[in-house]
Amino acid sequence: MNNIKDKKIAIIGAGPGGLTLARLLQMDGFNVKVYERDNDKNARPKGATLDLHEESGLAALREAKLMDAFMANYRPGADRTRIINQRGNIVFEDSDVQNREAFRPEIDRGPLQKILLNSLIKDIVIWDSHFETLTPSNGSWLIGFKNGTLEQADIVIAADGANSKIRPYITPIKPFYSGISIVEGAIYSSATACPKMHALLNGGKIFAMGDEKSLIVSSKGDGSLVFYTGCHTPENWPKDSGISFSDKNQVIDWFRNEFSTWDSMWLELFENASTAFVPRPQYCMPLDQSWETVSNLTMLGDAAHLMPPYAGEGVNMAMLDALELSQCLKDSCFNTPKDAITAYEKQMLKRASETAAITMQSTMALHSTDAIKYMLNIMGPE
Repeated sequence: MNNIKDKKIAIIGAGPGGLTLARLLQMDGFNVKVYERDNDKNARPKGATLDLHEESGLAALREAKLMDAFMANYRPGADRTRIINQRGNIVFEDSDVQNREAFRPEIDRGPLQKILLNSLIKDIVIWDSHFETLTPSNGSWLIGFKNGTLEQADIVIAADGANSKIRPYITPIKPFYSGISIVEGAIYSSATACPKMHALLNGGKIFAMGDEKSLIVSSKGDGSLVFYTGCHTPENWPKDSGISFSDKNQVIDWFRNEFSTWDSMWLELFENASTAFVPRPQYCMPLDQSWETVSNLTMLGDAAHLMPPYAGEGVNMAMLDALELSQCLKDSCFNTPKDAITAYEKQMLKRASETAAITMQSTMALHSTDAIKYMLNIMGPE
């Protein structure tokens, strides 16, 4: 008989993975709480749109009985893709979603978060809970937060992202630098702020590549867009460069110099950015990582298997982790939390290793001299 259902479960982090797990466990009557460091659901800006995959993100939503809500909130046509070279010439256009091999619908992060939050019992998410300490206590855990509160849980699940503070309690293994750094920017009301780029984007995505660099632009349902440069840099480039990324003129000067072979049309993005730029060195967990299972502590999503975003697997992996972990915790074959966690981690690590290998291949290919050829092969133009 499965006695895990009687355990008090704490999920640290209210991203898509943590909220999906909470929903799936709540459906079977598990005693679960989600602790999130943000003060409320609107505390931080939402990033680019997410494309959910049939075998992972959508599978988790289907199990969570949230597909109707998803279909009412996803953005048809947002997966339209244009591949453009550095000179601004369109080399491929995918405007007919019905002809695509796989249906990978796009949804903005905000609506996805709302769907998941609305599916949870009131007060299941505890806001303003910034994790600080984890202390063993008679077979359970005492969790300390920066606001001074102390909570007890029998099982703790880290869903606290790329810089997980709980991961070191499980393993000392750290990610390695991929060799690529991103500079992120955003533009509100793109139709008026940058009309040429808005028209080129056409409500979908742009993948621009050339000279071993990338520039990805993504539309959002609120009329804004986000964009990400990608180029080879030393690991400590954001600090060592001397660039103040909150100074638009300094970032424009950097872009003119670093992307000197690119057409000046791309400057419209940088000149009209609505927020400070954010440099993001890209990291990946070792492909062969493993650890000895802790009996009542595990992790999912980026906390477990951080990798660059160039294969579009991040949120999908996190939501599939949530699905598989919930299935293991519910499975009557496992009598103890350790048995369930061991089974989950075995399949999660194998899957993450395979996906990380593909992701690193994509990361390198998109920043190579053959980047456009690589993308064309993926898109499969006729």
